[in-house]
Amino acid sequence: MTPFSRIHERALRRKGGPEGLAGWLPQPQPAEQLAAIADDRWLAMMTRCIFQAGFVWRVVDQKWPDFEKVFFGFVPEKMVLVPPDLWESIGQDSRIIRNMQKIMTVPRNAQFILDIAQEHGSFGCFVAQWPADDLIGLLEVLRKRGERLGGNTGMRVLRNLGKDTFVLSQDVLDCLKDAGLDIQRGTTKRELRLIQQTFNQWHQETGLPYCQLSRICSCSMGENHLEPAH
Repeated sequence: MTPFSRIHERALRRKGGPEGLAGWLPQPQPAEQLAAIADDRWLAMMTRCIFQAGFVWRVVDQKWPDFEKVFFGFVPEKMVLVPPDLWESIGQDSRIIRNMQKIMTVPRNAQFILDIAQEHGSFGCFVAQWPADDLIGLLEVLRKRGERLGGNTGMRVLRNLGKDTFVLSQDVLDCLKDAGLDIQRGTTKRELRLIQQTFNQWHQETGLPYCQLSRICSCSMGENHLEPAH
């Protein structure tokens, strides 16, 4: 395996040194802050990332205030009580993106959040206590028990709300392969275990959080964008 120091050096060269690279690095939230995030914000972020998947993010962002209104602030307790005829009406509302399959993830993920909250006190508490050295285990829970929360969608939900997690963008996968990891798309259980083990090793070597290790990998490969990715 290529030492992480060499990946870091490549990212520093591409982003203008330590000060330039620092502007690209996300900051993980402390466990107590993650635990304090209300369940409706988890459902809102799940929905936002689901709608952004395979779509123009800018359009979702522009419409998002109306999403909040149409879905009653994403309060899970309300979402699981919405009757079928109202979901049909929501599916025809021009204020949001009218994709019925994605719309119907809202009540299903609302129930997922409520089930987890029943077991752990809140969804935030559940995420906060999950160890970073087994992120693939948390992602598996999202994939299996949630709706359309597999792959990068689940990773982005966690990252966007401050959980210390890697995100397997194409640049990150290319970096891992360039470093010597025997992976292709990073989707099989074997590949995910290798990826987790590699990030665990790099975390132990550097002391850097997983989200920053992942972003440094991304900054070291591919097109060299001028502005930080979000």
